Amino acid sequence: MHYTMWRGVVGLVKPTRRPGSLEELIRMLPQGIGIVPLLLNVREGSHDEFSSAIPFYEKYVAELAEQGMDMIHPGGTPAFMMLGYDQERRTTDAWSEKYKTPVFTAGQNHVCALRSMHIKSFIGASYSKLQNQIVTKYMTEAGFHVKSMEPIDVPFNKAGQISPEECYAHVKKLFKEAGGADGIYIQGGAWRTEGIVETLEKDLQVPVIHANVAQAWEIMKRLSVHEPKSGLGTLLRELPPMVE
Repeated sequence: MHYTMWRGVVGLVKPTRRPGSLEELIRMLPQGIGIVPLLLNVREGSHDEFSSAIPFYEKYVAELAEQGMDMIHPGGTPAFMMLGYDQERRTTDAWSEKYKTPVFTAGQNHVCALRSMHIKSFIGASYSKLQNQIVTKYMTEAGFHVKSMEPIDVPFNKAGQISPEECYAHVKKLFKEAGGADGIYIQGGAWRTEGIVETLEKDLQVPVIHANVAQAWEIMKRLSVHEPKSGLGTLLRELPPMVE
């Protein structure tokens, strides 16, 4: 264990038990960073599921803290974003103090990545109308100008089947209709669309913040690991300093 996790260990709480994003995260991270995942069982992506999830997240945060993680990352945006930007911060601050381990959410990660790339206005894409509404409200509270944010609306358990090409076309259309923006925000970890980040940046000439790529970036920054990775956009290639 000490050999394989010599650069640090991250406790990760995933909202669902579907494959894809965890494997992608591990592939993006450099060798020597360990991931200890615990999985909730959100299935429908409903308002009721998200609104009742926080106590289950905290239970897993406590378990991971007992195992001596360097940090704990409760993933999945809706449950925490529904608390509101300020209440989410109060919640993670309280957990960090209570469990003696730094805790940061997916929403906080996305905000940090957007600010670190000097993005003040963006067009965004998600994969459900509910998440789209939650995210738009939260990001506005965080101080961003959401010029346009539209979902590719699919059943929650089908989000992983949205192709990168479909996501690319959707984002490009929104970007042009909105008259451009400082950047692009691809929200949610279920879809396997990391591969279009570099192409979108080249074609539209703005930085792209992708949920899973941003996660890998912040983990490296918090562990003081500087190992740039090409092919996934500016964030991982340049590893800019964190702006919280």
